[in-house]
Amino acid sequence: MPTGTNSPLQAVLFDWDGTLLDSFDADSSAYLAMFHELGIPWGLKELAIHYTPNWHRVYRAAKIPRSKYEIADKLWAKNYSHHAPKLVPGTRSVLAWVARRYQLGLVTSGDRTRVLRQLRHFRLTRAFATHVCADDTPHKKPHPAPLRLALKQMCLEPSACVYVGDSPHDLEMSKRAGVRAIAVIGRFPTEAGLRAAKPEFLLNSLKELPAVLRSLEK
Repeated sequence: MPTGTNSPLQAVLFDWDGTLLDSFDADSSAYLAMFHELGIPWGLKELAIHYTPNWHRVYRAAKIPRSKYEIADKLWAKNYSHHAPKLVPGTRSVLAWVARRYQLGLVTSGDRTRVLRQLRHFRLTRAFATHVCADDTPHKKPHPAPLRLALKQMCLEPSACVYVGDSPHDLEMSKRAGVRAIAVIGRFPTEAGLRAAKPEFLLNSLKELPAVLRSLEK
């Protein structure tokens, strides 16, 4: 349990891709290679316009037939495997600071096999009290189900938590789950959507998170 604070805040839950993991190059390259193999004439411009953490929405925008979703998934994963994304600068120090004060949770749209492999690689698996991935709920972001599952697993009320993410879907999921949200601008093409959503907190860097959390303790 967290110690050393009188704040009602008990836990900080994080998104993974784009928030803690700098995976834009790997993700976008995998998408473009997959589109090429499927004969879809999309480039970075089209991907940026239609990007969302819910990849099925990207598939629909690209007019990929549902019958080919499994093929698209495999092609994306094959091409992603050629890349080795790194942590967002400051991730380790920020997580260490947060972990001294609060419980940590992870709620991500990434598939469990990949995310857990990456967490093991960075030796971060045990940093989080729970890991909710795309496979764990029938509904994806921005539906509140993934975040609600994490709260249930951590035995926490929504009011005792904040969620940190880099996309409008993260903000919407948080709002629908009754959890306060903190938005971080990352490298994925989500900045315009984040600004349009007018979140309570909008950070230019993950390194700014401790200062925001301190303000919530007052």
